[in-house]
Amino acid sequence: MIRVLYFASLRERLSCSDETLEAVPATVTDLRAQLAGRGGIWHEVFADGQRVLAAVNQEMAGAGQALQDGDEVGFFPPVTGG
Repeated sequence: MIRVLYFASLRERLSCSDETLEAVPATVTDLRAQLAGRGGIWHEVFADGQRVLAAVNQEMAGAGQALQDGDEVGFFPPVTGG
């Protein structure tokens, strides 16, 4: 089981702040594909090529980061500023 958190504008767009998934995808890429597979706004947010950053257990994670039972995965939009 993994806990998935959605931050900032992603939380607003998805109308979801967090959820628990029973099945653990192998990697962050696999998790993104699973979420995109829900269709609609989920596909718009997580489809290939979309800029969404990920953190696993509060550390920045690349697309190939392996996931394990008990992990916490956070997704958030790129940070901009001036």
